[in-house]
Amino acid sequence: MAGILSVSRTNLAQRRQKLRRQRQLKILQAIWRTLAVTGFAAVLFWGAIQPMWVLKDSGQIVIKSGGQVLTQKDIYSLLGLSSPQSLWRIEPSLIADSLRKQPNIAQATVSRRLLPPGLIIEIQERIPVAIAQVTTDQTVTSCVLNPAFTGKSTEVKSCLQNSGTANKQNELGLLDAGGVWMPLSTYISINPKAKLPRLIVIGVIAQYKPFWTQLYEAISSSSLKVTEINFQDPTNLILKTELGNVHLGSPSSRLTKQIQALVQMRRLPNEVNPSNIDYIDLKNPAIPLVQMNQKKSGLVIKKSDLLNKTPIR
Repeated sequence: MAGILSVSRTNLAQRRQKLRRQRQLKILQAIWRTLAVTGFAAVLFWGAIQPMWVLKDSGQIVIKSGGQVLTQKDIYSLLGLSSPQSLWRIEPSLIADSLRKQPNIAQATVSRRLLPPGLIIEIQERIPVAIAQVTTDQTVTSCVLNPAFTGKSTEVKSCLQNSGTANKQNELGLLDAGGVWMPLSTYISINPKAKLPRLIVIGVIAQYKPFWTQLYEAISSSSLKVTEINFQDPTNLILKTELGNVHLGSPSSRLTKQIQALVQMRRLPNEVNPSNIDYIDLKNPAIPLVQMNQKKSGLVIKKSDLLNKTPIR
């Protein structure tokens, strides 16, 4: 019995000593881990405050964009960054949000570049395809449709000064292909040298926005020249085209077919004198009609000579 007790005490002592060493080892490991993490954090902090991580000038900013309207200088002016500034104090997400609020920027992403230190900015521009008016302003329309009009912002300002909307520029805007409206005055102030589109859209955007993308895609994909789209009458959409005025009726899913039918009438001027045409009726694209003028140069055209509405075969 004495031998058994002696062995048990020896085993217990050895186990206690082993557990003590394990605890000491764990404590040492925890200390080393703490020192390592602290040291690594100190190195990172030291590196972060070094002069090399400072944004000193615009040369450290890489801008990727289509460059269709905005120049790099224009984009720099929109960033609102002061220099020199620590790269780590710059908030890329805030800069991106600020850029996306600009009327001529559809999408923007901003990220830090570590080597070499700088910023990478990717811009997707919003390109205007039409000048939008709430109501008809013949002065602006005539100015934009003038063959001498080049689309320069200075020419548009001159038009506005001579028009009834000179003091109501908020009624004039620009539309992109997706139907996003941009204030004309703001766009011109940001892009004073940008050229503006020659297409005019008239009407309240809330009424025609559901049909705008479909209509614009149909027109832009065709070879037809359209200078004005009038949505003022919700029951009759009117286009001004190279063939004359075209009545499409209430905007609907048939817009694409209506434009296709209009394209097929490209040879109409060879068959009918354009000055005799009042408008083209395409409310039913399967049966296009031509509404003829009753008078031509003071000469009355009798109904027996020419039907009031002539179907196009």
